[in-house]
Amino acid sequence: MIDNNTEHIGLLIGAVRRRIKQVVGNRARRYKLTTQQFWVLVAVSEHPGSSLGELARHLRMDLPTASRVVFTLAKRKFVQVRGDSADRRRARLYLGSPGVALTGELHELAAAVRAAMTRGLSAAEQTALRASLRKIIANMDRFQASA
Repeated sequence: MIDNNTEHIGLLIGAVRRRIKQVVGNRARRYKLTTQQFWVLVAVSEHPGSSLGELARHLRMDLPTASRVVFTLAKRKFVQVRGDSADRRRARLYLGSPGVALTGELHELAAAVRAAMTRGLSAAEQTALRASLRKIIANMDRFQASA
């Protein structure tokens, strides 16, 4: 039997991550997208003109993974990679025509997933949860750096 007061936080976070990935993956499959591809497309739509580094930070994704996902989406023309007129070393990300065509459906799904995750949580609970999760991320970053 699970004791709700002593269940390991890491196990709960892992279970939440897997459940979100499963739910989004099942819905994104109809667009022939992986969960990561779905969230990258949503992020590019919400933040057009972001650099790859900005996108990776926004999604809390490592740069090699973000690069791989964007490359795959660019091959499928969902994402366009354009040069930055102010800095030739930097590329900017925009939706391609197939990505634009899906924007409405992808935003509806993203909004539904985000709402489902926070259903029943007050604004104060959501704020406290965000703060707690950021502390855990910082704790794990420090733990990793100490290795």
